[in-house]
Amino acid sequence: MTPDPGLASWLRLTLTPGLGAASIRELLKQFGLPENVLARPRGELARLAPRASISAIDSEEVTRGVAAALEWVQRPGHALVTLADQNYPRPLLEIPDPPPLLYASGRLELLNHPCLAVVGSRNATAQGERNAESFARVFSDNGLCIVSGLALGIDAAAHRGGLAGAGSTAAVLGTGIDIVYPVRNAALAEEIACAGLLLSEFPLGTKASAHNFPRRNRLISGLTLGCLVIEAALASGSLITARAAAEQGRDVFAVPGSIHSPLSKGCHALIKSGAKLVESAEDVLAELSGFRRTGYASTAHSRPSGEAPEHEALLVHMGFDPVDVDSLCSRAGLSPELVSSELLRLELAGRIAALPGGLYQRLN
Repeated sequence: MTPDPGLASWLRLTLTPGLGAASIRELLKQFGLPENVLARPRGELARLAPRASISAIDSEEVTRGVAAALEWVQRPGHALVTLADQNYPRPLLEIPDPPPLLYASGRLELLNHPCLAVVGSRNATAQGERNAESFARVFSDNGLCIVSGLALGIDAAAHRGGLAGAGSTAAVLGTGIDIVYPVRNAALAEEIACAGLLLSEFPLGTKASAHNFPRRNRLISGLTLGCLVIEAALASGSLITARAAAEQGRDVFAVPGSIHSPLSKGCHALIKSGAKLVESAEDVLAELSGFRRTGYASTAHSRPSGEAPEHEALLVHMGFDPVDVDSLCSRAGLSPELVSSELLRLELAGRIAALPGGLYQRLN
């Protein structure tokens, strides 16, 4: 895979300390592609993002990080996927805070495959792990990619089931993609990198930290059609994933258990809150019976060469006069995240130009 020539600019923005995804998206909204952002006077950028972060953009630390990531992406099976990339997962464009850049290792086509999250307790029972693996195998054989977090217990069992089926599995990491956590799942991570997909939004070398995992969880749910919870205590991180799924408009499913088991409390709480009670894999498949007909993720495989239909539709809404993102959102009925992503792609294709003041204009 030939790296995007502008990839270094994406990396410089995302590796700048304190420059979060929201600030990066605001800069992109105002100035267009990252190379355009970096060409602006630093004082101008400081009006839209923290001044300390803007001062760090050109630091030696960031420069070393960019070089390391560019070296990493040259290795077989590695990829860096930006918001402007055709491979960027379209479901993530629907969530409030899509990451500007993703580190991926493995089968890149799984980024735009119909997915189901299967999550649960790290301290799962033997029966819970069997349920997770067998359910995931059925889902995978029915064309779903199983998304989980590579944790011990339910996550690991779900990944094994996904690998055993036709749809395979994607592990979203709460660390840098070059760090396996927990170490006990190193062999599983290697197998996923070969037959599935490892994915992270965190820079290389990022170690396990408690505050990174909730961010990881909203990507697990954001990539998917729905989230199935198998065994979870009331304080489980799986409930964070389930809540994120509900907030993102995804279906939430839960497997009930004994009223005396602490690992059933979280699932029962979800069911009381409206999650769908699941007794078999078929219960979930019945709810998602239309996913193959929606075109949800088939575009990565079936899209013809040339301009994608959504690009052309956005060009029609633009007309030929300068227009801002908010006006385009209103005309097209699309989210700001989706419109911004499509504008970046159109600019890369030479179809539009970014103008001062956050305006865009169609080119002949």
